[in-house]
Amino acid sequence: MTPEMFVELFREALWMVLIMVCAIIIPSLLVGLIVAVFQAATSINEQTLSFLPRLVVTLLALMLFGHWMTRMLMEFFFSLVERLPQVLY
Repeated sequence: MTPEMFVELFREALWMVLIMVCAIIIPSLLVGLIVAVFQAATSINEQTLSFLPRLVVTLLALMLFGHWMTRMLMEFFFSLVERLPQVLY
């Protein structure tokens, strides 16, 4: 395995992880921001008020994007298996 091939595989894997994490985290961050603005406007300093909406949105994002993420992981795994002869020689 050449160093260039290793770096390319590593770059692809990191990009895939970044895309998958952003699909889950960004909606949660947006809901957290909206709740924080609401809390600042109403002077409510309850920690659990911001936790529950973020949890629900994170679980909804996992349900919505779970199939897509699984397909993405499977395609990456199949491409790794197809590249196996190139990696070994």
